[in-house]
Amino acid sequence: MQNDPQSSAESELLVCVKCRRGAEAPADDRRPGRRLYDRLCALGPPEGVRLRAVECLQNCEAGCTVALRGAGRWTYVYGQLDDEAHAETLLDGAGRYHATADGLIPWRERPEHFKRNCVARVPPATFPDPVQETDQ
Repeated sequence: MQNDPQSSAESELLVCVKCRRGAEAPADDRRPGRRLYDRLCALGPPEGVRLRAVECLQNCEAGCTVALRGAGRWTYVYGQLDDEAHAETLLDGAGRYHATADGLIPWRERPEHFKRNCVARVPPATFPDPVQETDQ
């Protein structure tokens, strides 16, 4: 799929920097979501993946939350992330996501955390309608 124009398009890893992991904001006001973002920045995203901070992904009580998206790809939202334990897992998953043409990582190839902590899966802006395909 290397020649597929979608597979070379940039993917984005969006990190909620306001996330408190369901706890009160820390005294230094550096919330777990911000610590996760800073850790990911320090490690560096995989090639083709852009790291972006976002204000809120509306999953406040379910740990740190991120989203993976890209042109022509499904968007995934993952929660229950720990700012110290999951940075490498996220970068691995983001690289696997970017390597696909449509964002669908085969189940067996997904990082374990991705298998158990997917909050939402959103189709790309344009996609075939499965109901109309079966009715024809």
